[in-house]
Amino acid sequence: MTLRANWTSQALLFGAAYLAYSASRWVITGDELTAVEHARRIVNVEAAAGVAVEASVQRALDGTIVLWLLNHAYIAAQVVVVPAALAWLYRRDRRIYRRLRDTVLLTWMLALPVFAFYPVAPPRLAELGIADTITGQTGIALDSKLTTSFYNEFAAVPSLHCGFALAVAVALAAGARHWWSRLTALAWAPTIFVAVVATGNHFVLDVTAGVAITAVGYGVSELLVRRPLTARGGRPCTQA
Repeated sequence: MTLRANWTSQALLFGAAYLAYSASRWVITGDELTAVEHARRIVNVEAAAGVAVEASVQRALDGTIVLWLLNHAYIAAQVVVVPAALAWLYRRDRRIYRRLRDTVLLTWMLALPVFAFYPVAPPRLAELGIADTITGQTGIALDSKLTTSFYNEFAAVPSLHCGFALAVAVALAAGARHWWSRLTALAWAPTIFVAVVATGNHFVLDVTAGVAITAVGYGVSELLVRRPLTARGGRPCTQA
């Protein structure tokens, strides 16, 4: 199979998986009252732990160019950066590409039951006085009927924005050749961690949950690769 044909098949696989994931997540959207109640429970847990900083982070950045940049980083994180990272790694290093691809796909699958059984409203919808800065500053209305037809508003836990940002950062750093490019790649994860909180889209605990479930997704992907290798006693295939 040629490189172009193989890449096309990978793109189609990823696109089909994303559509199935998006459709499933939309179907299992929880009701608003339950999602808001769950959000308030998270706020109580954060307050007890001393990490309820969502409002203060947003206030500190309000009116600055930093918040404007974070708004756009949040939008680009899933629809631009993840596919771009996969495309770059496909040419750079198939082994790293496969690990990132499988981590993303498995994490999607692991997150769906959480979205279904524990819907959580994001801070901007939880009646906490936290603004929706993306709608206010980017021209993309997160609360419009058109926009919400493409995503589940009450899927704040876990934050896959953060989990995937960490996975992408580590993968890009592993594939980079220069120290400065590795540092740039690794900076992507904390940038998105701040972005999801500052824009009113996730709680601090959502960030933790997103990182944790993505780590599990990575672990499962590695087990699936190593298990058949143990049976064969062979070496892993580096082709995607």
